[in-house]
Amino acid sequence: MRLVQGRVRSRILTGPLAGFACLLVLLGVLAATTGLDVAGWATGVASGAGLAALLARAMARHRRDGLGPADRVTLARAILACGVAALTADSFGGKAPVAILVALSTIALLLDGVDGQIARRTGTASAFGARFDMEVDAFLILVLSVYVARTTGWWVLAIGAARYVFVAAGWALPWLRGSLPPRYWAKVVAAIQGIALTVAATGILPGAATTVMLLIALGLLAESFGRQIWGLWRQAGSPPGTRATVTSALAVLLVWAALVVPDHTGGLSPAAFLRIPLEGLVFVVLVCVLPSRLARILALIGGLLVGVLMLLRLLDRGFYFAFDRAFHPVYDAAYAGSALGLLGDSIGRVGAIAVFIGVGVLCVALLALLPLSAVRVTRLVARHRRPTIRIVAVLAAISIVPALTGVGPEPVRPLASTSAARLATQVRDDLRDQQEFVRALKQDPFRDTPGNDLLTGLRGKDVLLVFVESYGRTALDSPVVGSALTAGDRRLQQAGFSSRSGFLTSPTFGGISWLAHSTLQSGLWVNNQRRYDHLVTLDRLTLTDAFGRAGWRTVADVPSNDEDWSVAKTYYHYDMVYDRRNVGYAGPSFSYASMPDQYTLAALQRLEFEKPNRAPVMAEVDLVSSHTPWAPLPRMVDWSRVGDGSVFDPMPAEGDSPEDVWRQPDRVKAAYAQSIAYSLDALTSFVQQLHDRNLVLVVLGDHQPASIVSGNGASHDVPVSIIAADPAVTDRTAAWGWQTGLRPDAGAPVWPMDTFRDRFLTTYAH
Repeated sequence: MRLVQGRVRSRILTGPLAGFACLLVLLGVLAATTGLDVAGWATGVASGAGLAALLARAMARHRRDGLGPADRVTLARAILACGVAALTADSFGGKAPVAILVALSTIALLLDGVDGQIARRTGTASAFGARFDMEVDAFLILVLSVYVARTTGWWVLAIGAARYVFVAAGWALPWLRGSLPPRYWAKVVAAIQGIALTVAATGILPGAATTVMLLIALGLLAESFGRQIWGLWRQAGSPPGTRATVTSALAVLLVWAALVVPDHTGGLSPAAFLRIPLEGLVFVVLVCVLPSRLARILALIGGLLVGVLMLLRLLDRGFYFAFDRAFHPVYDAAYAGSALGLLGDSIGRVGAIAVFIGVGVLCVALLALLPLSAVRVTRLVARHRRPTIRIVAVLAAISIVPALTGVGPEPVRPLASTSAARLATQVRDDLRDQQEFVRALKQDPFRDTPGNDLLTGLRGKDVLLVFVESYGRTALDSPVVGSALTAGDRRLQQAGFSSRSGFLTSPTFGGISWLAHSTLQSGLWVNNQRRYDHLVTLDRLTLTDAFGRAGWRTVADVPSNDEDWSVAKTYYHYDMVYDRRNVGYAGPSFSYASMPDQYTLAALQRLEFEKPNRAPVMAEVDLVSSHTPWAPLPRMVDWSRVGDGSVFDPMPAEGDSPEDVWRQPDRVKAAYAQSIAYSLDALTSFVQQLHDRNLVLVVLGDHQPASIVSGNGASHDVPVSIIAADPAVTDRTAAWGWQTGLRPDAGAPVWPMDTFRDRFLTTYAH
């Protein structure tokens, strides 16, 4: 009897040992061809040793005295998967041999359809073989997901980890360890995961296409596991306590997410939620040592505070995305009305209201659910104090290793407490900022300058102060914009004009244009709504006031306004304000832009420049065709055909819709560049056909586009140009150091925007 058992055990070991030996040969071949490093060897050997041990154990459990023909094919697939694991580990130390990795993976995937056919034809199909095949599939998918995650994003690990998370959940929920009849669809989904990851590993698809493909694969995987879990739950007779367990798990996840959600666009990734919140560990320890009543009170208060801080961090994310800065609670609430108006112009009034209602519901839900979730976590900890203490100890140990060795990410981060500290500091700084602004208001070197002494160097000139919406330094990186600037320079030269250009640093980013307008006009740094609201109640000298005192007719052209702009009269003191209601436009709107820039300029020419016996005109003109969402975009037409704007009627339907453009960041960037190019084409073409040799233009951007175009951490610089036909006008700016032409290069001077008013008034005062 012992002899028989010894022979069986020997045959059991033969298969795993032979597989391990074949793996060593494969690793040797890989080392000779690719230069496999220590990490690759270690990973390959460890994977092979684990495979051999687990296979031997499984064969003993199933009383198998050897491997069948189908099992040998599966073993070959397992060896190839270990080779892929070795190459994946090797890739972290240098450039991976992608072709070899993909070849091994492809062969393993092709063999996946072979072992099942062999088992059926030879009559050797078994539960052991099916489990062996499934685990090899899972391991290969895990390894491929690690490789692909380096370039596509660590969220891809969800594909590889799904099987193992399911197994781990079975330790806590015994009903998950049940079995269901085999489903062919589950095998198809597993094959799709391997194929999708292998294709992604090749890098032959564009990044966006790869992401979409992997998201579809992940969705199919979630559906397959969801159906499996639902079937097991029903098979177990809807085991009692399941709903409570799921609710508790969701409560833990919600509190965890609220503590670790990052506040900046660049920090959002699955890896961010894998960090350990220090506040969470402290909270659990307190719950373990405090009386139950005090623990529940602590949970309610703490949950409410965490909810408030989570909302503030979500607002931070939104403001970083749109304006490249954090949310300021002291004055940013004032932008709610402007945001509603902007959304209404872009997606319609009903859609904008629906978005605001949805945001409000989300806020209320978070503020209600987080305290309730914290209380539920408290009860869970109170019922399981001993295992909770063990878990906290393990998490603390995990956090200590990187802190001591300096290797790996920082898994412990006190995000909630740092957010609270930042909030308190920000409120204090915002209040102090307003006091500094009040002091700056008292200093104005041009306050008492008589009109006869202002702008003498521009007497008799028509002056246009043109803001090109979202025209930032980022635009200069686009070949499309570069071509528009080159063509613009050519048009200006043909018309007898010259230009000089530099950069101004805007007080805003991504939007809130009126802060830039008031900064340029007033010579004060107006970087928030509170400063603006205070400024426009005073009698601070603006560029418009200076021109008005010196005898110019002052005009504001704000084509997207559809209601009275009180500040235009009470603060800027314009003689005339044009908006969408009084310029005779009968054409279509283009998303936010109520009319094309070409029509805005043509209407200004008709309403002001063609008047007989007129005074010189100073006009601030807002060109808004380059306003987000940058689609649809009009086309230039012959100036003689502009008319009442009906010539533009078919263009919105012919262009891209905002919904289509904003599905892909690359399309957003392309649409932005095209919109800037259109605005520049319209402006330079206008100058060319106007034939006004006494025309002077100051052309600038109001701010950089949102971070989806500019990127995170981009500067606030915007191009600025002065354009004139009279050489005496541009010669006066020689001391500014600005460069010839419409396109400043990277070394052009950069001024804060609030310094422009004083330099401009000083330069043209004599």
